Amino acid sequence: MPVGLHSMTCDVQPKALSFPFPHARIGRALVDCCSFVEAANAIAHHAARRGSPACVVTPNAQHIVLLESDACLREAYANADLVVADGAALLFASGLLREKLPERVTGIDLFERLCGRAAELGLRVFLLGGRPGSAERAAEKLRQKFPCLSVAGTCCPPLGFERDEQELRAIDDTIRAAQPDLLFVALGAPKQEVWMHEHGRRLGVPALIGVGGSFEIVGGLLPRAPRLLQRLGCEWLYRLLREPGRLWKRYLIGNGRFLWIILQQAGQRWRPSSEPDASVPVPRICGP
Repeated sequence: MPVGLHSMTCDVQPKALSFPFPHARIGRALVDCCSFVEAANAIAHHAARRGSPACVVTPNAQHIVLLESDACLREAYANADLVVADGAALLFASGLLREKLPERVTGIDLFERLCGRAAELGLRVFLLGGRPGSAERAAEKLRQKFPCLSVAGTCCPPLGFERDEQELRAIDDTIRAAQPDLLFVALGAPKQEVWMHEHGRRLGVPALIGVGGSFEIVGGLLPRAPRLLQRLGCEWLYRLLREPGRLWKRYLIGNGRFLWIILQQAGQRWRPSSEPDASVPVPRICGP
């Protein structure tokens, strides 16, 4: 089925991974309260034992805003096996909401760490998405850093591929033939999360991880924010200053919407009448 808005309900399937991590509710998403090391080790272990296909999503403030209106993205999140906090805004929100997110688990750092683990464990990786040429550049840089890394393949789908059944089948066939253990998907939100849920699970890859714009940065096509700005949680500001024409709406308007969502949630949480019944199980996605 091509990617698109096809349902207003979230059909939750059994999870391939089962972690004991508690969850923090940020907007409509339940985020796993795990450290970077815990997340990387869990994914690598699952891939090494060739577990059933598991999807890992890395939400930031933009994802939380999109979840308010995108039913397909909600369904993808509802069925995700691991949800880790990529954005610093989620840590800010978890503090405001008195939740338990310990630290950021950024998509780019997770991408590099898992490639390092793949080299150690003899796992095969596949890079899907990114700007033209970025997956190949990232693969080259990673091979230099991890000489034992086995890159099973790369693929940069054309624009609009998600509406083309022939292109979708060709991508599926390419990935199946490559037989990777880890599939990194850099198609941008919400496309990458929806593709992983609607198509990726059928390919037999043990672990599928959404990594956004990681290929361009790892491949050296785009610079990453200085480490100080990373520690301060201001990578978004660095990106905005570099590409204001493309990103102003996402960050200036989107961040305002994110803050409003969190303030509404905080207001509901601290009203005595709004406390949830502890006997009711909490789904991965909260809300209609």
